[in-house]
Amino acid sequence: MNEILFFGQNQNPKLIKNEPNEITKPIQFKFENENENENEKQIKQISTSNFAIIFLFENGKAIEYLNEDYSNQNPEKIQIEENIQKVTVGYRNEAILTIEGNVFAKGENINPNNPKEFINISSLIEDKNDRIIQDIVSGGFTIYLLTSNQNVYGIGSNFNGQLGFDSKTLPKTEKPILMMKNVSKIFSGIISYHIFLLNSNQELFGCGYNDYGQVGLGESRKEMKIQKLTKIQNIPKGKIIDIKCGIYYSIMMIENENQNPKRKLYSCGNYQYNGLGRNEDTYEFTEIKSSLFENDDDILDFSCGFRQTLILSSNSKLIGFGINEYGELGTENTKENQLIPIQIELPKLRFNENISNYHISCGFNNSFIYYSLPSFSNLEEDLIKLFRRKEFCDISFKTENGEIIEAHKLILKYRLDQNQNQIEKLQEIISKKSIKESNQIFEMIYSNRIINPKLYSEIKEIINSNEKIEETMKRIYLNENENEKDFIIERKEKQYKFPKLILIMRSELYRGMFLSVTEDKSNKVTDYSELSNKSFQIFEYWIYSNQIKEEIEITQEIIDEIQIGIDYFQLNQTNPNLFDLLINKFNNQN
Repeated sequence: MNEILFFGQNQNPKLIKNEPNEITKPIQFKFENENENENEKQIKQISTSNFAIIFLFENGKAIEYLNEDYSNQNPEKIQIEENIQKVTVGYRNEAILTIEGNVFAKGENINPNNPKEFINISSLIEDKNDRIIQDIVSGGFTIYLLTSNQNVYGIGSNFNGQLGFDSKTLPKTEKPILMMKNVSKIFSGIISYHIFLLNSNQELFGCGYNDYGQVGLGESRKEMKIQKLTKIQNIPKGKIIDIKCGIYYSIMMIENENQNPKRKLYSCGNYQYNGLGRNEDTYEFTEIKSSLFENDDDILDFSCGFRQTLILSSNSKLIGFGINEYGELGTENTKENQLIPIQIELPKLRFNENISNYHISCGFNNSFIYYSLPSFSNLEEDLIKLFRRKEFCDISFKTENGEIIEAHKLILKYRLDQNQNQIEKLQEIISKKSIKESNQIFEMIYSNRIINPKLYSEIKEIINSNEKIEETMKRIYLNENENEKDFIIERKEKQYKFPKLILIMRSELYRGMFLSVTEDKSNKVTDYSELSNKSFQIFEYWIYSNQIKEEIEITQEIIDEIQIGIDYFQLNQTNPNLFDLLINKFNNQN
């Protein structure tokens, strides 16, 4: 169901029809395209700025609406052969990231000879082994790329030092330029001229336009331009989850397991141009305090536009502050700005079903709230992420040019027949392919998608595409193959070994631990002695098989323990989920 709310300046009458130029309170509409039946597809992401709006669908296709100041054209389907996994729109630039790790972009600062044409900017990176892109972010006139090797490149304008170099020496670049290595996340904004980079040690660096203190360096650093990546001091305690940037401000989300609520927001910059959730400027990240964040509430999502900030909380509240000139805060009074957090009235949607499936996208002078299918259970995306992470790789393949691709042997065994001969056949095929074709082959194996029909037909005989993943995991578990297990869980002086991959697929707790580059990758030992022996046996068997052992009798005590365990491990509850299986078995026993 494509459930979308919109409010603010209606810059695209071809999208939002029969509505005034200023929509001052949230309205509900369904995405429709006159040319194709796109409204039957699920929305995955919306990215919007003053230049365009891009809708990305779950099927890997995207549609672009240019705002009327730039074009009166009908919506256009983005013609990229590869499946798209992320879109980002900045100030007069657009970029799309494909599943294969390629980035196509267009814009005046990207391709000045033909700014309306998408070009592959990832292929312009000089290091050929660093061209698989993991994430993209748009800034003001700039696009940033995070590679699978955790290196960050920037392309576009550097007139405020937002590429981390002296703006006189390097005013702009039409090729990606290496900014920093060992980076886990990039943070910027659709029209911001500053950027933050988080390294694997949770150290934060920033550069760019700083005339209002939006880089967060503190009272002593008031230079207009920070033209070298500089470490940000005095960061609040906890884990940095996200940073969103407006033109003159920045807002950071910090997560701390020991505080309540678990997530808090901190802001820096100029309050008059946006509202920092306070009535004064601040030059370093300072907590945004409001009674709206109390009562065991937590923050699920937030977004910053040009001059507005919106926050979605776990008890279905929409909170906002900033400029409301065009109704971009969703309050009807456009003559008054909101410098401190207020609650915004929403029409009744499906919020009470699963609020975490809603997301916010703030644009230049407007805002979207949209429903998107949960992505946690997408096993294929997790496999591809693991494929690109060197610390999980334990087998190497050599291409025709001698370039090395590293992979994860256990994942290959899930997709290939369970013997060494198939891996040797794969090595023979890779040895005759280019680096690009080789990456396509691996992603076809991991995701089971036919990305390239010609390549797929060549390797399909060695792909074991019919076996259920649970059956493979169950077999490994029952055979007790210790060589396939690399993580230890300890309880009551006894150790249990699990493959990290299996824990990633079943538990959000471990998924965050193993997939995050900011976490320790060692074989941590965790004590779960609060679970009884029977409860832990149920948990262990379900992890592998998605089933309950038939011989175990279910009691109310076990159900209570497992419910606590489900919450603690943040289990990925697929159908049938563990709790439902327990209740059904308990009822059948009685």
